[in-house]
Amino acid sequence: MEHTWRWFGPRDSISLDEIRQTGATGIVTALHEIPNGDVWPVEAIAERKHMIEASGLSWSVVESVPVHEDIKKRQGDYATRIAHYQQTLRNLAACGIDTVCYNFMPVLDWTRTDLAWHLPEGGQALRFDHLAYAAFDLFLLKRPGAEREYDDTEKEAARRYLDGLDELARQRLVNTIIAGLPGAEEHYTLARFAEVLAGYEAIGAERLREHLRLFLEAIVPVAEEQGIRLAIHPDDPPRPLFGLPRVVSSASDAQWLLDAVPSPANGLTFCTGSYGVIESNDLIEMAYRFGPHIHFAHLRSTQRESPESRSFHEAGHLSGDVDMVGVIQALVAEERRREREGGARLPLRPDHGHHILDDQHRDTAPGYPLYGRLKGLAELRGVELAVRALTN
Repeated sequence: MEHTWRWFGPRDSISLDEIRQTGATGIVTALHEIPNGDVWPVEAIAERKHMIEASGLSWSVVESVPVHEDIKKRQGDYATRIAHYQQTLRNLAACGIDTVCYNFMPVLDWTRTDLAWHLPEGGQALRFDHLAYAAFDLFLLKRPGAEREYDDTEKEAARRYLDGLDELARQRLVNTIIAGLPGAEEHYTLARFAEVLAGYEAIGAERLREHLRLFLEAIVPVAEEQGIRLAIHPDDPPRPLFGLPRVVSSASDAQWLLDAVPSPANGLTFCTGSYGVIESNDLIEMAYRFGPHIHFAHLRSTQRESPESRSFHEAGHLSGDVDMVGVIQALVAEERRREREGGARLPLRPDHGHHILDDQHRDTAPGYPLYGRLKGLAELRGVELAVRALTN
């Protein structure tokens, strides 16, 4: 498999030279400086690609070409935004880039309540604490109708949780949830966040799913014509948040997406951490079942803290609830099938590493440290090598 590394562009504190030393050969990145919904110019794509190749690496995957909120709501100037998306795909293809990761999560991309949760063995991890989320939703955001989504026990526990936070901790919780995480499309204030949520009041899961289908009907033919592989990222976390629907959370959701617009260009980003939060998602079965449609893999593991809490944290790449050995066995089998049949490459990247060692003193994006991901990549490469040796 192709071992890749997410890089946030020239402003990333982790340099391309450092990435090359990790053992990665491909870069996963985007033109983050271009406003959502605008066309990515050929010149800008080519310049970024040249920068990456000059370091001895290749631009393997685009993550992401953001889907504008107008498209998700199918309101405003959505038709122009779709046309811009189509043109961006053409421009990427003109520069020899053939894999695009994207998501269809409304308003927020991935969401956590703690960006530096202290691990028992040392180091820091990302965490989603259901009580912290409920406290924010009920008492800081004060979202209309939120009280109907929690039982009395949850409300009381959320109130106690909030009462235990000082003003600085409360503001940190607000910032963590809505101020924008790495790769997020928008940065919100509390007032603006409430306003944007209101724009989805009439959009439930079925309607959002229909908007996704219409979006795919518009862009998949362009992707197929241009040799682009589209790889949708699952919801993170895979559950409704703030009254917003989620439509790419489970194996059945993934199957619906593939059936909605059948095409070799319409595929998946197989994120084991996101899908793995739902216990009923059998990741190994999914890896075999969807193998031909997996265009990109995010390999990380999450730890569900208890069935009743709905909280989870990022575990080590080879621990937690994900059977990473079994997943990699399935992906190796799929890559061997592609090799026999002349199929496309299968890029993977280590995702959401722990902040360990000097990561805790270095200014890196939450979840995207140097040493934590280096450790994760080394572990994943080791498992892959062992699987290949034992299944020859």
